[in-house]
Amino acid sequence: MRTEKVEYFSGPDRVRALWRTPDVVDGPTPAIIQGPGWLGLKDAQAYDRYHQGFTDAGFAVLSIDYRGFGESEGSDRGIVNPTHQLEDLVNGVTYLTTRDDVGAIGAYATGGTGGGNVVLLAATDPRVRAVISQMPVADGRDWLHRMRTEFEWVEYQALLEQDRRERVLTGKSRLVHPRNEVMVETLERKQSNFKKDVDVKIRMEVPLSMVDPLLHYRPGQAAIGLITPLMVVAVENDATTPTDHAVAIYEAAAGPKSLVLQRNTSHYAAYAKYADVVIPQMVAWFREHLHAPGDVVVRSDKPSRS
Repeated sequence: MRTEKVEYFSGPDRVRALWRTPDVVDGPTPAIIQGPGWLGLKDAQAYDRYHQGFTDAGFAVLSIDYRGFGESEGSDRGIVNPTHQLEDLVNGVTYLTTRDDVGAIGAYATGGTGGGNVVLLAATDPRVRAVISQMPVADGRDWLHRMRTEFEWVEYQALLEQDRRERVLTGKSRLVHPRNEVMVETLERKQSNFKKDVDVKIRMEVPLSMVDPLLHYRPGQAAIGLITPLMVVAVENDATTPTDHAVAIYEAAAGPKSLVLQRNTSHYAAYAKYADVVIPQMVAWFREHLHAPGDVVVRSDKPSRS
C-alpha cells in the first residue's frame, strides 16, 4: 500500500487527506472515500487494516480529516458539524473526479457519525455508486438520549435550553468534554486503548452548542428509499451505537443491500475480532458495485413469435 498526502478545498478551508493506493496500479482505479467516525482522524491506526484490505484488492482510498480536525483547516476545532462534514465528503468526491487515475467512486465509514455520514452522502450525491456504513447512528437525538437515564436526559435538556438562552444574550456557549458531556463513554471505551493514538490529538473542550445540530441528525430518514447499493455492518447488542439504528438504516434502503451482524463481541472489540471475516465481505461488495461501466453496451432482444 502506497500513501501520499493530498488536499482539496471545502469552502474556504483546505481538507487534508491520505491517498492510499495499491502497490501496482494499471489504469484508473476505483476509489473509496472515507470520513472518520466520531472525533476520529484520517490516520487512526484502527483504519489501517481496512485500508490495507481495500488496496490489496485493487481499490484506492481517500481518508480525510474533516474541517476542524487533524491537519485540515477550519476555525471550529474539534467540533462535529454534520452539515460541514457532509460538505467535506461531497467536495472530496468532486476532488476524486478531477483525478485521471480514479474510476468509479464508493464510500466507507465506521463509528457513529462516520457511519451515518456516508448514508447522507449516498442520499445526496449520485456519483457515489456504493456505500458501506459500519456501526452507524441513524438518529442523533435518540443516540444521545439512550446514553443517559431518563432523569439524566431531562436534566440534560434543561442544561441545553439554559445554554441556548445564555448564547443569545452573551454569544458564548458553555465548554464541555465531548466524550463525557456530549457523547457518554461506555465502560468498554474507558478501559480500552482503542483510538488512544487519536485521543491525544483531539480537542477535549468544545462548546455545548455542538449538541443542537446532532439533535437533528437523521441518516435513518435519508436512507428511506435509498437506491445506492448499501452494506451495513453492525454489532449485536452494541452499547455505543445501538444495533437497531444500523438495522433501521438497512431496512429503510430500497436498493441492493446487505446487513452484516457481528455477534458475541462489542463495539470496539469487533474491529479486531472480525476484521478477517468482515473485510473480505466489504471488498466483495465494492467489487460487485464499483465495476467500471463498459464503453460498448449491447442490448439484445429476441422477437416474439406470433
